[in-house]
Amino acid sequence: MTCRSRGFTLVEVLVAVAIVAISLAAGLKAAGALTDNAQRLTDVVNAQWCADNALTNLKLGKQFPGVGDTDFECHQLGSDYKGKLVTRPTPNPNFRRVDAVVSDPAGLPLLTLSTVLPRY
Repeated sequence: MTCRSRGFTLVEVLVAVAIVAISLAAGLKAAGALTDNAQRLTDVVNAQWCADNALTNLKLGKQFPGVGDTDFECHQLGSDYKGKLVTRPTPNPNFRRVDAVVSDPAGLPLLTLSTVLPRY
């Protein structure tokens, strides 16, 4: 009588370990991407608030803005953002186009928000 042992061979165990390792690596990469996307979303939302605040200040000031660029800074939820208000003329001289460009601290643009302001 021959008695054969039952179980997995070394090759089968190594293949299973390799599959588990590849699956875990892919899961970690996906989790890292989700974390990066969450941070990017936070930065874009904060930049949106900064741009909205800057453009609302112009609207509430009720002064016709001059053509040119103006820098501003914004602090939202513990983060600092740099911004620039870019004011350009329109074909109708009673209106001006204003773009609020908000960048992260490294200077990379996050968001551009535009509006048209009338002469009061």
